[in-house]
Amino acid sequence: MLNFYGREFSSRLLIGTALYPSPAIMQEAIRASAAQIVTVSLRRETAGGKTGDAFWSLIRELGVTVLPNTAGCRSVREAVTTAKLARELFGTSWIKLEVIADNDTLQPDVVGLVEAATILIKDGFEVFPYCTEDLSAAMRLVDTGCKVVMPWAAPIGSAKGITNRDALKLLRDRLPDITLVVDAGLGAPSHAAHALELGYDAVLLNTAVAKAGDPAAMARAFAGAIEAGRAAFLAGPMAPRDMAAPSTPVLGKAML
Repeated sequence: MLNFYGREFSSRLLIGTALYPSPAIMQEAIRASAAQIVTVSLRRETAGGKTGDAFWSLIRELGVTVLPNTAGCRSVREAVTTAKLARELFGTSWIKLEVIADNDTLQPDVVGLVEAATILIKDGFEVFPYCTEDLSAAMRLVDTGCKVVMPWAAPIGSAKGITNRDALKLLRDRLPDITLVVDAGLGAPSHAAHALELGYDAVLLNTAVAKAGDPAAMARAFAGAIEAGRAAFLAGPMAPRDMAAPSTPVLGKAML
């Protein structure tokens, strides 16, 4: 079971609610994914009016757990304020914390992230920080009290998949007791399987599903890949080799 701050979930796929062609397609894709946690941007859902009410009706029908995020925040002050507003609006101490440093890559500001996480944890939040694959940043986030760390595979929406396998593997090896979620940059189900094969606990997706030709079908594909990746990790995949190794025994072969 996947564990987030003492709560257990059977699905290892977290899914976003943005960029879908329509609310109905969003709902269909989330159902197809079997995800039990969805991320929601405070900026989008505080617009109010009939559109916001319709969105919340769809979310309530799904019966999922909401993980609000501070998407788009570019300073510690902005992220902390947004998190506090999200707690009031969504009635949860969970927050996916984003502090963005660069507009082109949407790379996290790891210094600001640690500062914001420290403030929020002291205020009773349970923080899900979106960070890079940098080990020192992840360790500092853990030191602040984060029990979940969410490194990217590649920049948000890039669909490149895991671009620094060794760094992600090092995070898994050095933080064995921390729940690790690959967040951002995955574009194909094979990318998600790779993350789970490395021992990551879950993945968070949005663009790869929402922008697919058939979002529901893609959501099902990711769900299946995640199950396969987790099963492979638990089975213990063989280590890669530099040289060939025959699978057929050479002893007892016919001598010509």
